[in-house]
Amino acid sequence: MFYYDPTMILLIPALLFSFWAQFKVKSAFAEYSGVASSRKITSDDAARAILDANGLQNVRIEHIAGELTDHYDPQAKVLRLSQSVAGSTSIAAIGVAAHECGHAVQDAVSYAPLKIRNSIVPVVNICSTLSMPLFFIGFLFNYLALIDLGILFFCGVLVFHAVTLPVEFDASGRALKILSGNGFLNRAEISGAKKVLTAAALTYVSAMVMSALQLLRLILLRNQRRD
Repeated sequence: MFYYDPTMILLIPALLFSFWAQFKVKSAFAEYSGVASSRKITSDDAARAILDANGLQNVRIEHIAGELTDHYDPQAKVLRLSQSVAGSTSIAAIGVAAHECGHAVQDAVSYAPLKIRNSIVPVVNICSTLSMPLFFIGFLFNYLALIDLGILFFCGVLVFHAVTLPVEFDASGRALKILSGNGFLNRAEISGAKKVLTAAALTYVSAMVMSALQLLRLILLRNQRRD
């Protein structure tokens, strides 16, 4: 039988915010991917210089497929640059590469939020996989213990997103400071890189908002079932 769930309305603002954030990051990256840095340094060279300057000669740089799939792997000590970033002299590419270097520096200095995030990843993966099935099985059979367990597991997902925010903002802050202080980009170019990294940060904010509203929705459904 069809069940109307009015709590789904709560997710609409988060979905709209998520679409807007994705649009912002893609448009900002596209705009500044077409603007070459005045020094004509490539993202790879900038990343290598930043890593070496911070004593991270052991961190390798690799190229991977995809667009904006760039990331730093703390286990393998590898910084991976996507096809749209690797080898590019654009402001956007250098900004993204520097941001990932920021994560490598965080790892080297044992930045607390990064350590917390990395340590909870296995638990969060389990929570993410089981939270919704547990909740809705409990909801279907009116079993509050399973509903509560599903909500508890989903809280782990929200905690992960909450810890991710300072990690990402700090990495961007480190990147912009390094790019400016070492002369990789001039003042105008720093402004462009900042726009790209700020837009990218919005995607993490939108994920946090979506998780928070989803948790609120689950709690409302739980209370509805209890009543």
